[in-house]
Amino acid sequence: MDILGIETSCDETAAAIVRDGREVVSNVVYTQIPLHRPYGGVVPEIASRAHVEKIGEVVREAVSGPVDAVAVTYGPGLSPALLVGLNAAKGLARALGVPLFGINHIEAHLHTPFLFDSGDGEAARVPFPEDAVPALGLAISGGHTAWIDMPAYGVYSIIGQTLDDAAGEAFDKAAKLLGLGYPGGPVVDKIAREYLAGSGSSGLVPFPKGRPREGVSALAGLPAELCVSFSGLKTALLRHVQREGGAEAIAAAGETPRLVASYQEAIVQSVAERTRTALRRSRYRSLVVGGGVSLNSRLRTVLAEVADEAGVRLLMAKPRYCGDNGAMIAGLAFFRRETAPNAAALDVCPGLEVGK
Repeated sequence: MDILGIETSCDETAAAIVRDGREVVSNVVYTQIPLHRPYGGVVPEIASRAHVEKIGEVVREAVSGPVDAVAVTYGPGLSPALLVGLNAAKGLARALGVPLFGINHIEAHLHTPFLFDSGDGEAARVPFPEDAVPALGLAISGGHTAWIDMPAYGVYSIIGQTLDDAAGEAFDKAAKLLGLGYPGGPVVDKIAREYLAGSGSSGLVPFPKGRPREGVSALAGLPAELCVSFSGLKTALLRHVQREGGAEAIAAAGETPRLVASYQEAIVQSVAERTRTALRRSRYRSLVVGGGVSLNSRLRTVLAEVADEAGVRLLMAKPRYCGDNGAMIAGLAFFRRETAPNAAALDVCPGLEVGK
């Protein structure tokens, strides 16, 4: 079954064809990073306009033959951006006379480790989703950081999450404060990797790891030990920069790399600590990780250690499938085709929750 997946939840216009939920036949992504870089973040109006301009071209490039169904992200994400993809998918499905599946963006990120490229010989090495469960899912991106219980494939329940910024957003804000540009994740990773390779971690600034207190209303019933807050970390970085005379003074003193590595380590260890705790709370076969921040080299190293300690298999996507893409939408749709909502009758849901 060949499914066309369309993804426009934020600043990537993406389309892909996936066969039987795992084999990626085509994968086309148009990134808007150059459009948003002058503003230091995604501007919804600019994003939606770019989606309108590019969606037809991206879909045409992805499709080379007949498709059996169309799948589209309907949430969570930016409402103006989601509307473009959903309306395009509705028109396509109707014109082609095929089913249209509505897909949850966060759940789709957790499908990415099960994708392989057509003709690359990897099929035998990539597990089937049903062989990975029960699993602990970690969705970690620019907009989301959540720990998700997956007792069976297609069954999701959030057991922990960020109470404010997502990890990717925390990286972006630090990069902006230090004058490193946008997006912040890749440049932070590069600077920190080079610093740690040369100096190690012994001299890092001891930034807070962001554990909220039990009883805080923002927990909404979730255990504090599985939740994280990055607001205190951002404030600690800001105050450090102010004490040292600003980002330019820090750069002139050659201290930017140490500061960047320290900040990254605080985020990585915060995520690792919650992941260790979650893995101890239940019997899991796998740790399934998806989302753009899973590209971070330090995070990948530390999560491998965490999974090894817990005796579970670490499943992470190929780099090309870590960010937003249409393949994850089409892939998940195949396995959810009996239960996914008919998107022809859906509106966008910017605040869509996992498992809804």
